[in-house]
Amino acid sequence: MNKTNRLTFLIFVAMALGIAVGQLIHKFASPQFIADFSKNIKLLSTVFLRLVQMIIAPLVFSTMVVGIAKLGDLKAVGRVGGKALLWFICASFASLFLGMLLVNYLQPGAALHITQTSSGSPGDLIGQAQEFSLASFVDHVVPKSVIEAMSKNEILQIVLFSVFFGIAATAIGEKTKPLIKALDVFAHVILKMVDYVMKFAPIGVFGALSAVIAIEGLEVLKFYIYYYLCFAAGIALLWCVLIFVGALILRKRLPQLLKMIAQPLLVAFSTTSSEAVFPRLTEELEQFGCRDKIVAFVLPLGYSFNLDGSMMYMTFASLAIAQAFRIPLDFGTQLTMLVVLLLTSKGIAGVPRASLVVVLATCTMFKIPVEGIALILPIDHFCDMLRTMTNVLGNSLATSVVSKWEGELTEANVNNTL
Repeated sequence: MNKTNRLTFLIFVAMALGIAVGQLIHKFASPQFIADFSKNIKLLSTVFLRLVQMIIAPLVFSTMVVGIAKLGDLKAVGRVGGKALLWFICASFASLFLGMLLVNYLQPGAALHITQTSSGSPGDLIGQAQEFSLASFVDHVVPKSVIEAMSKNEILQIVLFSVFFGIAATAIGEKTKPLIKALDVFAHVILKMVDYVMKFAPIGVFGALSAVIAIEGLEVLKFYIYYYLCFAAGIALLWCVLIFVGALILRKRLPQLLKMIAQPLLVAFSTTSSEAVFPRLTEELEQFGCRDKIVAFVLPLGYSFNLDGSMMYMTFASLAIAQAFRIPLDFGTQLTMLVVLLLTSKGIAGVPRASLVVVLATCTMFKIPVEGIALILPIDHFCDMLRTMTNVLGNSLATSVVSKWEGELTEANVNNTL
């Protein structure tokens, strides 16, 4: 059993234990004991969430600066990079916006009734959410101290500083290469820390589930079923949108592309790892007729900047958690959240369960209780299967479309596609 499967198995075990313990407490304990038990056992999920919060600031800073430095290469490749970036931004925003529409229409979070949080009463939380205005948005965006921004996990302030830092480093040129290389190493160290932190996920799942089931009972399981079905429906709709746009550009070549990438899609679905199919996907796209130089540039860039399935999930999860805690977010605030997710999600594709890290940072900024992350963690593996497969589809389409726009898409080498 590999590390990913072992962690998934332990999460399932923790989920089963959390359900069993929580239901026993809910059925046989007194109301006072239930309240005390829920408050204390929730500390396990609090520890896990605080460990995740600990790495958000250094992760966003290092990955964004390195990512911007790599984007500096766009000057060398000219319009190819520009067209790829245009596709990435449009596809990402479409995925986020579609997720926002679906979660508002289907209301998956409404199936979960959270009556207690460590962040205060529901009234307090609603008040905090309504305080988010244009003035407070400016406060959240422009830092007066990057140290203060990092200490408070003000994610947009960190992003703004990282953008300025990355652009300045790219403008200086050769002198900053050692610094960028050092930050790249630093980013890999942080990613390793993420791997260690995720080992505490089963403990967090047990604490969160046993706490909420002790109070709510088994009714909470209906939330997981409905939540997954809603997300699966959203992914299906996103596939329709991506394939439709791809058909408009690739026309009769699209069915051939889908046939050639069928195996990588299946592997990505079963392993929840888009990196596992990268070599095979590169080969299939070149066999499809994409020029090797375009594949070598667009596909790796897409792995960091074009995560269509993950983008949808980030909006979906963030707003579903807000619904579960009965926190109203107006349309303007939700659009602001989309922009935040569009910026903060770039460059961390290599992070295990990267979507959860970004969702946690976004919830922190919008005063949404981070306990909700632990509640959706048990179902995250199944959602990850769908979003990983969608990421592979999106990057395959992006590479093929850019090749077509550049006039570099030739006939497929059908003799070597097996």
